Amino acid sequence: MRADFSQPQRQSSIGILVMFFYTLQQYARALWPMIVIWIFKFDEVNKLYFFLGMLTVFVSIGVVSYLKYLNFTFFLDSENEEFIITDGVFNKTKTAIQLRKIQQVNINQSFIQKLIGVYELDVDTAGSNKKEGAIKAISHELALELKSRLLENEELQRVVGTSETTLEETEQKLFEVAHPFIKISVLSLLKVGITSNYGKSIALLLIFFSTIFENLQNFGDESNVYKDKVGSYIDKNFVFQTILISILFLFGVVLVVNVVRIIFKYYDYKITRQKGSLLLSFGLLNTKSTIIKPEKVQITTVTRNYFQRKMGILELKIRQATSGEKEEQKSIIEIPGCSATERDSILKLLFHKIPEKGLMLQPNFRKLIFSVFLSIGLPLFGFIAVGYWLEPLIFEYIYLVPAYVVVIGLIQYFRFKNSRLFIHENFIIKQSGAWDISNDIIEPNKIQAITTSQLFWHKKLNIGSIILHTAGGNIAFQLGDYSVIKQKINLWLYEIETSDSNWM
Repeated sequence: MRADFSQPQRQSSIGILVMFFYTLQQYARALWPMIVIWIFKFDEVNKLYFFLGMLTVFVSIGVVSYLKYLNFTFFLDSENEEFIITDGVFNKTKTAIQLRKIQQVNINQSFIQKLIGVYELDVDTAGSNKKEGAIKAISHELALELKSRLLENEELQRVVGTSETTLEETEQKLFEVAHPFIKISVLSLLKVGITSNYGKSIALLLIFFSTIFENLQNFGDESNVYKDKVGSYIDKNFVFQTILISILFLFGVVLVVNVVRIIFKYYDYKITRQKGSLLLSFGLLNTKSTIIKPEKVQITTVTRNYFQRKMGILELKIRQATSGEKEEQKSIIEIPGCSATERDSILKLLFHKIPEKGLMLQPNFRKLIFSVFLSIGLPLFGFIAVGYWLEPLIFEYIYLVPAYVVVIGLIQYFRFKNSRLFIHENFIIKQSGAWDISNDIIEPNKIQAITTSQLFWHKKLNIGSIILHTAGGNIAFQLGDYSVIKQKINLWLYEIETSDSNWM
């Protein structure tokens, strides 16, 4: 029996505890300076006034939490096709969310909510940089039913027992809803943890070593005793080995932390079909569940590096419509540790077919020259200028210059080599990356706007740049064949004008 959301209803009564903890958290953030003072000067504070003050705060939080619970209602207005939420403490606020504009519905469960036994349901549209509606305390069954009703994108056109639907087809549909068709194992998450986020790991190592080196140098300048002790315990012949072992140890620590973070975040990752949509659920301490509509997906990114290819895994990222760059990063739905077969299954559900690459455009070699100039030429010029006019001691580190040139040069070369734009009748695929090779997939009818540019000295060379604007982000390609780009733009603009797809 389906739940009745046509009448206003409140959250779970035990949700008052959730309101209490969230309100307490807000008070603690606002009053943390006073709390710190009370902790350090507890002996000087009048104990009677202190406990009376604490009692007053807790009572006020309890009253506010009860009023939040009492005044919070939600229901579905089927006549106007809106989801109505009323909330407030003393002043009530009524929020009406049009069902057709809902982009994403998440079911989350924080550690506190897990202890209490309730869930949080968030409703998100493309018109704001925050969640339009949030139900903090709701049962799991009710949350799933409400989420399904909010994102219901298939009409009930088949009736069990008619000639159009066989018993086997009906049973297959029920089986798909009840059982996940993709489940990411812990082993796959472990592989993702040790093969991704190299940039973050290297950055953390550089920051750590620079901080340690600076502190040791300052401490060494102030203490001759320190230098004598170091000289007596460390043989200079083993300095290089010690540094190498330290680097390997710290890199291992970073990898372990990264693996733990991935497993905690994506533990028990399951993907289930639900009425033409994808139901994703994952998380160890904080559980998250979300439904995405295939027709509302803006950009789908498939990423893989050398090690992941050898291990048979890859990463998928799905972007829906957002209202800004910050929300764009927060709203990315990640599916880590997929196999090639699982990737194809997801792409078939999202696009009803596996995307094909088609015509290939590659950038002019001038893109590589310009990238090398920006990443190597300008920094070297700055290095020489600073050493020559401001600080000659900087030339003591000139031995690092060849290593910098080789590493950055290789990165720019592979970025140029992997930069491609594939144009198919139904898909546009942008390939990029130096180590992690990414393929951004969009459909032409999802394009919102197109920007082209061509510098006057590029006209004779017939090269130019293009930016495809979508509600989930932009895709840019520089210095490609401009005549082909203009030809395809006219076709895409025609498809945009004639398309009636419901992607908003």
